Amino acid sequence: MERQIYFDHAATTPLCKEALEKMLPYFTEVFGNPNSQHAYGRESVKAVDEARDTIAKIINAKPNEVYFTSGGTEGDNWALRGVANAYKNKGKHIIISPIEHAAMLVTAKALEKEGFEISYMKVDEDGVVDLEHLKSIVREDTIFIGCMMANNEVGTIEPIKEIAKIAKDCGAVCFTDAVQAAGVLKIDVKELGVDLMSMSGHKIYGPKGVGALYIRNGVKVQSILTGGHQERMKRGGTTNVPAIVGFAEAFKIADRDLEKNFNYVSSLRDRFIDRVLAEVPFVKLNGPRENRLPANADFSFKFIEGESILFSLDLAGIAVSSGSACSSGSLEPSHVLLALGLPEELAHGSIRFSFGKHNTMEEVDYAVEKIKEAVQKLREMSPLFKAEGEIKYV
Repeated sequence: MERQIYFDHAATTPLCKEALEKMLPYFTEVFGNPNSQHAYGRESVKAVDEARDTIAKIINAKPNEVYFTSGGTEGDNWALRGVANAYKNKGKHIIISPIEHAAMLVTAKALEKEGFEISYMKVDEDGVVDLEHLKSIVREDTIFIGCMMANNEVGTIEPIKEIAKIAKDCGAVCFTDAVQAAGVLKIDVKELGVDLMSMSGHKIYGPKGVGALYIRNGVKVQSILTGGHQERMKRGGTTNVPAIVGFAEAFKIADRDLEKNFNYVSSLRDRFIDRVLAEVPFVKLNGPRENRLPANADFSFKFIEGESILFSLDLAGIAVSSGSACSSGSLEPSHVLLALGLPEELAHGSIRFSFGKHNTMEEVDYAVEKIKEAVQKLREMSPLFKAEGEIKYV
């Protein structure tokens, strides 16, 4: 292996040094359980309260509207299932987008078996929600409208503010999954008008196994993890103090450096997209050219399987993904790309590249060369490609 390059930041990010240093004392010195009524416990409570204040300030929420979770999947589950159960006497109609994370889609399917009705808002070929279609499927018994703020595969940024207004006008609760957007885009929950929002620590150079759910005061959400009195009696389980402290520190740093990182990572992405489109034939960029997350570049390579490219790049020391990390074990084509209207064979040939603040332009150029080599070699073995005739590579 020649070198190691990590282009899979949408799956997870390395823990930043500042967050790690902030966490360390809470493993050994300040180790008390926050629910304990002694000095050790009070020290831990103070750290958790400070972390809650930090996160609330960044998203313009009140501290008592921030609830710590184990991550994005729990936040998505809690929001959807918690609202469904809290408002089922009002109605059982739920609307979500077809490009949501599996945590939402699988939970929606489970609720369907419990008597809830699920409708899916349409998206265009770039993955942007069709607001007029959303308005047309809203009903009197609609209780929940959910859409991710930015897609984890193709990076499309959604019109959440407009979706929240539609939800408000019909009296439904509005939720957004901000796992990919938090720490990357400036988020103001009051300006957006959302009622609930999930976030995750490990997407923003924080620790794994921790996240948060914003729940606007006044919104009813039934608990799904019952037990003790933690999180103001809404979410049972021993408070993960070190992870919460690290999450807040990573979020604070991401917010501080947001503009700088956005511009830098976007420059890497743009150079990568420009070169791939110019130098690799029979390739399609999935998602919009603009209005996308700074890190994400998702391509479909015609005539070859995405997994074959992934393994070839892995051998060259380049880590990428064939879709969402949570679905990478599936042999099915990406549900996101199918929702965008891609045929199955093209969806099967997709690779997601996602860049980070530690990547360099030199790594981008190296990766493009390795992609050209891998794609040409794989296509030379493809009978479908041979049927198209010989193609010259730049």
